Amino acid sequence: MSSPPDFSIVIPVFNEEAILQAAVVDLRERLSTFPERAEIILAENGSTDRTLEIAVNLSQRFPDVRFVTIGSPNYGKALREGVLASRAQYVVCEEIDLCDTTFHRRALDLLKTRALDMVIGSKLLRGAQDERPFVRHAASLLYNGLLRVAVGFEGTDTHGLKAFDREALLPVVSACLVDRDVFASELVVRAYRAGLRIREIPVRVLEKRTPSINLTRRVPNVLKNVAKLTWAVRIRG
Repeated sequence: MSSPPDFSIVIPVFNEEAILQAAVVDLRERLSTFPERAEIILAENGSTDRTLEIAVNLSQRFPDVRFVTIGSPNYGKALREGVLASRAQYVVCEEIDLCDTTFHRRALDLLKTRALDMVIGSKLLRGAQDERPFVRHAASLLYNGLLRVAVGFEGTDTHGLKAFDREALLPVVSACLVDRDVFASELVVRAYRAGLRIREIPVRVLEKRTPSINLTRRVPNVLKNVAKLTWAVRIRG
């Protein structure tokens, strides 16, 4: 096995055959300007199209691309398994329709100072550019407010881009009890509650395609999982 890369990029993917190959090729090209060596981990979860086949082909074509697959549509579990499969000191959690290397650069520079454990790219922080449809921006604001009330969340955003020191966050990953759409939120909420050194930075969000899961269809499950998260954090601790 080759020596560990300098940082790992974990990207959950579900039914992304339309953009997966182009996005990975483009990401690799932009990462080639970095002095650090990266690995890209595609965390496939229950796709019904050619996403897994494309992920396999990319891993065979490029030695710095790997994949894990969990066989069922579960974003949180895929993200967890991708993080656990990572080999680098620093881990970046990405989205296939973002692949924001500007965030990668800023986050790595901040983490390397050893003064932070986690950097969160917030689309709701002052200075951010959220160019998604208004209804999705509003939904993010409402969700963030719900987390503040339910679990005392201290930040502005939990979903989307984040980077962290793997060793510092692994105990938090292991402590998380909720998966699916709310795993990313539990990870961030627990990191704050554990007293880890966290900094949010504003990012620009411009999605490359319509989300694979309809927003209104996600609401009942998200509400149910937030209830689970409240129980996990407030009661189980």
